[in-house]
Amino acid sequence: MQIAIFVFAAGVWGAQYQTQLPSHAWLAVLSSGLTVGGAVAFQWYKSGVVRATLFRALVLALALGAGFAWSSWRAAWRLADELPRALEARDVELTGIVAELPEPGGQGVRFVFQVENASAAVPQRVLLSWYAAERGGGTPAVPSLRPGERWQFTVRLKRPHGLANPELFDYEAALLERGIRATGSVRPSPPPIRVDEFVVRPATLVHRLRDTIRARFLAALPGAEYAGVLVALAVGDQRAIPDGQWTVFRNTGISHLISISGLHVSMVGLLVGWLAGKAWRRSQRRLLRVPAMKVAAATGLAAAAVYAVLAGMGIPTQRSLIMIAVVALALLGGRSPSGGVVLALALLCVLLFDPWAVLAAGFWLSFGAVAILMFLLGGRVAAAKGWRAAVASQLGITLAMIPGLVVLFNGFSLVSPLANALAIPLVSFVITPLTLLAIVLPFKGLLELAHGLFGVLMVFLEWLSALPFAMWSQAAPPGVLAAAALAGVAWLMLPRGTPARAAGALAMLPMLAWVPERPVYGAFRMVVLDVGQGTAVHVRTARHELVYDTGPAYRQGGDAGMRVLVPYLGAAGVRRVDRLVVSHDDLDHAGGMVSVLAGVEVGEVMANFAVPADARPPRATRPCLAGDGWSWDGVEFRILHPDERELGNTSDNDASCVLRVASRGGSVLLAGDIERNAERRLVAQAGESLASTVVVVPHHGSRSSSGDAFVAGVAPRAAIHSAGYLNQFHHPHPTVLQRWSEGGAANWRTDEQGAILVDAGAHGVEIASWRDLARRYWYGR
Repeated sequence: MQIAIFVFAAGVWGAQYQTQLPSHAWLAVLSSGLTVGGAVAFQWYKSGVVRATLFRALVLALALGAGFAWSSWRAAWRLADELPRALEARDVELTGIVAELPEPGGQGVRFVFQVENASAAVPQRVLLSWYAAERGGGTPAVPSLRPGERWQFTVRLKRPHGLANPELFDYEAALLERGIRATGSVRPSPPPIRVDEFVVRPATLVHRLRDTIRARFLAALPGAEYAGVLVALAVGDQRAIPDGQWTVFRNTGISHLISISGLHVSMVGLLVGWLAGKAWRRSQRRLLRVPAMKVAAATGLAAAAVYAVLAGMGIPTQRSLIMIAVVALALLGGRSPSGGVVLALALLCVLLFDPWAVLAAGFWLSFGAVAILMFLLGGRVAAAKGWRAAVASQLGITLAMIPGLVVLFNGFSLVSPLANALAIPLVSFVITPLTLLAIVLPFKGLLELAHGLFGVLMVFLEWLSALPFAMWSQAAPPGVLAAAALAGVAWLMLPRGTPARAAGALAMLPMLAWVPERPVYGAFRMVVLDVGQGTAVHVRTARHELVYDTGPAYRQGGDAGMRVLVPYLGAAGVRRVDRLVVSHDDLDHAGGMVSVLAGVEVGEVMANFAVPADARPPRATRPCLAGDGWSWDGVEFRILHPDERELGNTSDNDASCVLRVASRGGSVLLAGDIERNAERRLVAQAGESLASTVVVVPHHGSRSSSGDAFVAGVAPRAAIHSAGYLNQFHHPHPTVLQRWSEGGAANWRTDEQGAILVDAGAHGVEIASWRDLARRYWYGR
C-alpha cells in the first residue's frame, strides 16, 4: 500500500507539469479505463490468472494513472471557474463576504472576497486590493475590514497573473492552489457599502477569532519589534514580520519555527494529550471504563485540530494534523501503525485534498524532514540517549536536507545546527506555549515575557546571521546533480558498517561545486526581467555582470529589487554585480535600487543622481554620460545619451541613460524612458552607431516615445516592451507596437510572455520568453 501511495503522488506531481490539460473526453476515457482495469486486475488476482508480482505491478501502474487523472480533473474543475477575458479591466458590481484575514499594507488592505452576487459572471473567490487613493480618485481612508463582513463593491478584475521569471516564485500557481481565480481593486465610485457586520458561518467564525487574537496581540505590544512573530506563532499570520527579520531567520535556518509548523502542532497535541491522560489516571473508575491512552489520543487530536484550524491549515499543519489523526485513530481502534504507514496515509490525504501541494517548497521540506527523522530514530540514532540523540537527529536532518534546500532556495544555512540547538527548545517549549497561553488568558505579562525571550534569542541569531560564512549560496543546479546528491545523502545515512558509506558525501560535491554555463568570450546573454510596470535588465558576459535599472517600487509593499532582482541573481549564481546602471530616478526604474545594493555586492553604480542615503554604498560611483564606454570579455558597452549639457535642461525621462551593448553576434540598445525630443537628438548625434539587433523599447511602449525616426535609426530585428499586465497607462500602445512591427521588428512583451531571454554570440541572436520555455497549464487561465 505504501509504495502505491508514493506512486499515486508521482502521478499527481507529473500532472502539475503539463503544458496543457487533457480534454474532458480524454480524461473520462482514462478514468473509465483505470476503473475497469482495476476491477479486472483484482478479479484476475482473486481467480489466480495473474501472480502476485504481476498484480502488484498492475496496481502501481493504476496508482500512477489515478494520480494523474485525479490531479487533472481537479485542475479542470478549478480552471472552469474563470473570469471571461471580456470582463477584464471593466467595472463589475459584487456583493459578498470578506473570507479570510485581511492583509493591511502601507496604502490600503488586500483581502479574499467570497462572491455571493455579481452583475456579471465572475469567479467565486477573488483577491481584492482596496487602496486609500487611486489615479483618478480615491477613498480618504480605507476602513478596518474584518472577516465575515458582507460588503457591496464596484471592482475591476483581471485573470490571475504573476511575474514570470527564471527559477522564481510562481504566483499564478499559488493563486490556483488557494482557489483564487481573479484579482482586482475596489473602485472609489460608487462608494463601497458595508451590508452586514458579521455573517455567521463556520469559516467566518474561525477567521473572526483569528482576527480578534491578532488585534489583541498587536494592541498589547504596540510598536514591539517582535510582535509579528508572536502573531505568527498564535494564528499563522506572518505578514507583520519585517523583511529584515526574515533575512535573519533564513540565514540561520530557523524559518520553520516562526510559522506554525508541524512541530508546533505535534507539540500541542502531545502536551494536551499527556495532561489529559495523566488526569484520567487519577480515577480508577474512569480507567475501567476507558483506557487513559485512548483518552489521551482523542484529547490530543482535538487540541491539535483546534490549533491547526486557528493557524489557517497550511501545508505543514495539514500534514502534521493528518499524521496525528492517523496515529490517534489507530490507538482508538487498538492498533499501532508504523511510521511509514503514517507518512504514506498523510501524503495520500494531503494530495486528495490539495493536489497542488506538490508545487510548494514547504510540502517537500515538511514530508522530507519527517521521513528523515523517522529513518534516523529507527536506526542508530535511536540507540543514543538524551542530548546525544537530539544532536545526532538535528545534524542528520540538516545534512539530509541540503540537496532539497539548494534546489528550492539556492542555498542553505551553515550555522543552522547551532541556531536550531537554541531556537528549537526555546521557541517550541517556552515561547510558543506562553503565546498560546496568552490566547486563553488575556494577561499582557505573558506576551511581554514571550517577546522578551524572543528578543534575547534574536541577539544570538543576528550575530550568527552576520557571520560571513552564515549562508552557502549558489545557482540552482541541474536535476541530475541534485539526484546524485540525494542518492549520496541516502547512502551516507545508511547504518555503520555499510561499505564506503562516507563516499556518499562525495556525491554531493558536484552539486555544490556546480556553476551555470557562461557566455563564451565575445558573446553575452541578456535577460529582460518581468517586473511589472518598470524595467530591470541583467547582462552577463564571460566574466562580468551588469544590471540596468532595478524595477519599480510596488504599491502593495516591497519592490522589484527585493522580490525579483536579488532572488533572480542568486538563482543565476551572481555573487557580485560589477556595474549597476540606473537610467534615471523614476520609481519604475530605480524603485528597487536600495534592495539591490543591500542584497548583492555591487562594484560600481553608474547614475546621474545620488545614491539613496538609506542604501548600502557601492564601492564606486560615476555619472552616466555620452561618450563613456568600456569593454568586457570582447563585448563593447557604450553610453550614447545624455551628454553633460542636457542634464538639468531636459525632462527626467529625456535625461535617461541610454546604453548600447554590442558583440560580433549582435547588439542591444537599452533606452530607458527617453521621449521624442531625446530620440531626435540621439538619432542626430549617434547616426549609424544607433542601429541595434534588439531594442528594449523606451518608456515601456508609450505613445510619447518610439518616433518614426528613432525606429528607423535603430532598425532592430526584435523590440522588447517591459510593461505591467493591464497597466493603467495602457503600455505598450497599439500604435507603438504597429510602428515597430512595420519597421521590421518582432514585438516581445514581458506582460504577456514573462522574462525575455536574449543570447548574442557567434551564431547571431536568439530570443526566447520564459512563459514559452517553462509553460504550465494554468498560464493565462
